Amino acid sequence: MKTIAFIIITLLSGAIAGAFLGLINQVMVEPFIDEAIEIETQNMISEGENVDRQEVNNIRLWQKGGEIVAGTILGTSIGALFGLVFAYARNSLPGSNDKKKGIILAGIMFSVLFLVPALKYPGNPPAVGDPETIVYRQGLYIGMLAISGFSALGLALLYRYIGYKESKKVTIPLIYAAIITIAFIILPPNPDDITISMDLVINFRVVSTLTMGIFWGILGIVLGLFWDKIKPHETAKIAMI
Repeated sequence: MKTIAFIIITLLSGAIAGAFLGLINQVMVEPFIDEAIEIETQNMISEGENVDRQEVNNIRLWQKGGEIVAGTILGTSIGALFGLVFAYARNSLPGSNDKKKGIILAGIMFSVLFLVPALKYPGNPPAVGDPETIVYRQGLYIGMLAISGFSALGLALLYRYIGYKESKKVTIPLIYAAIITIAFIILPPNPDDITISMDLVINFRVVSTLTMGIFWGILGIVLGLFWDKIKPHETAKIAMI
């Protein structure tokens, strides 16, 4: 393994995908957040609170301005994890080249680490959720994420241990589906009622899911392209004098 090359392409792939996530969120997600914040602001004003709109606008400008940087940092950290998993699972992944393998792995990790937890505990825009329940809600989400992630990890190790039996291609996904189904049944629902327009909430959830899917797709494609070109898995040759 060419360690330096491996580190560079994994971090760079994550940074590229993360920066792109920050950019598309500006266009696709932020308008729904602005709408939700306006609803939240109006609710606060109607309850007699003194709201400084200029301060709210300044905070939003700061948040939007830093979103690309934040996306790049997030992408870099996820890229490091993705690169490690890709290096370990590469020989077991289907696909005729590393780009296809990267896309497949990105799809799997997107489903396990984002889509499945989001189906149980979908994200909400501002103005949804009681601030007093935020720790509880975060705990529920992290619990679902842990169940999904560690189940997938354990089953991936089992998949490799089983060897070349064809039955594992059906058995392993069925076991994962059973575990997730049980988790969906056992874990409690989100405790907060939605008091704003469901159209706004649903649009926010759909667009957020779409942008995260784009992020994972770009990450898989870019890492696969880099891997095909640089081939960090190949041992560097030592010149003999």
